[in-house]
Amino acid sequence: MSHQIETPRTADLPCLLEVWEAAVRATHDFLEEHDIQLLKPLLIEQYFPQVQLSCIRGPDGNITGFLGYAEGKVEMLFVDPEDHGTGIGRALLSDAVARLGATQVDVNEQNPKALGFYLSQGFAVEGRSPLDGGGRPFPILHLRLA
Repeated sequence: MSHQIETPRTADLPCLLEVWEAAVRATHDFLEEHDIQLLKPLLIEQYFPQVQLSCIRGPDGNITGFLGYAEGKVEMLFVDPEDHGTGIGRALLSDAVARLGATQVDVNEQNPKALGFYLSQGFAVEGRSPLDGGGRPFPILHLRLA
């Protein structure tokens, strides 16, 4: 299946936040509720403006997955859990690699499905940090395209 990749509009940011929250709740079971509530406002206020966003919409026009890219790195990639395994993440990642030149991505060590996805797409672990970017005790694996 071919997925049309586009740039989300400002009006789409709340939808991106919904996709993010659904994906995080499905895959980041190491996060507590207060962690999720702390991160939500940071996405729209700080994180989204710092990246080049791309997205894929479903047949109903709603965003089903999105990717944020900056300076050679995939900074975020989230797909609605109902659409996991449909090629949306692969399409977004392939576009970021081919069109934007992405060669790096960080993944939470406690998210084995995401790690497996990136490894299957040709990335390899090249390092580890014991804390996430916010200084929280969620180890991060640093991956580079092999």
